[in-house]
Parts: sequence; C-alpha cells; structure tokens
Amino acid sequence: MALDTTKVPSNITRIFTDFDVSFTPHPVTGDINMVTGTNSVVQSLMNLVQLNSYEKPFHPEISSGIRSLLFEQMDSIVAASLKKEIVILIENFEPRVQIIDVDVSPDYVNNQFNVTIEFYVLNNTLPITISAYLQRVR
Repeated sequence: MALDTTKVPSNITRIFTDFDVSFTPHPVTGDINMVTGTNSVVQSLMNLVQLNSYEKPFHPEISSGIRSLLFEQMDSIVAASLKKEIVILIENFEPRVQIIDVDVSPDYVNNQFNVTIEFYVLNNTLPITISAYLQRVR
C-alpha cells in the first residue's frame, strides 16, 4: 500500500537536514558536517539557482535558463528574464519555500547581476532574505 502524503497533519514540525557543501569533517567523528533547519533550505536554494543544465545526475529536468541569460547583453530586460527564471525554478523544484519577492538588478561596473530573494521556509513565520550575485563564468 502506498503512503498517502495528502493527509499529513498540519501541526507536524519538519526538521530539514542536509550535508554541508564545504565538506569539512566533524572534529570528533570525522563525518561530513550536517546543516539543519533554515540553513539547509538556504544552501539548497543557492545550489539550485547556480545549477547548470545536466549537472544533476539522472535529473536533467532540474535546470533553468539562468546560465545562458548571463551571456546576454546586460540590461533591465535580461534582469526581468532572470527574475522570471529564478521564480519558476524555485516554484518548480523547491517545495519548502514560499517566495515573497525576487529582485534582480544589473551591476554594470562589476559586470554581474545582484540577486535578492526574500521567502518563507515551510513551518517558519519569519521571512528570510538572501543576497547573491550572478556573473558569467568563462
């Protein structure tokens, strides 16, 4: 019999865990450190935004056109397209996040796009804001 996940009670608190992508070993056990809670979701979100096409083994559908847009002429139209791609990517592949706002602005001096994502994590009432920059990798 399959597990029906549609009838999960709403009062269950979920704890999100993931391994630390810096791969630093735990000082006592020697295992890879774990990242928990909202830090796990933030790390996953940043990895998802920076993911290139066909980088995730056995899941080529988890990608977006973000990397290809970075090689376009830098202007507000490309910034709006990046914003749209980021929103679609998060809505499709990160179910633990509810987006409040995504802001993408071109930085002409440093030849990069500044990205600010404001969101709620599932079962958390405080909004989280992360800022990053996207630039071409040659």
